[in-house]
Amino acid sequence: MSNNSKESLRFPAAFKALSNPHRLALFYRLMNCCEPGTKCNAASAARFCVGDLGEGLNIAPSTLSHHLKELNRAGLVEMERRGKNVECWVEPEKLKSLSSFFQND
Repeated sequence: MSNNSKESLRFPAAFKALSNPHRLALFYRLMNCCEPGTKCNAASAARFCVGDLGEGLNIAPSTLSHHLKELNRAGLVEMERRGKNVECWVEPEKLKSLSSFFQND
């Protein structure tokens, strides 16, 4: 792991966000919802990911939104508003970066 300040701040924020069980479950499901690097638009996310997330986690839609925003603030989930819809996805580089943290080089 690099010692520069950007690197040293990035991992703690990501792990703090993932320390919440709901956020960890959300991240895992988003990570597996779509092909890495592709966007889950509102329609497909609701059908294939987000709709299932709320049921499986027994949390309100507003709480689900809060957790997605926290994952976004931590740099784990990308979000883009398109009119009334919000697209969200996990960039493959984020997964590689997290993976590299656990590898001993």
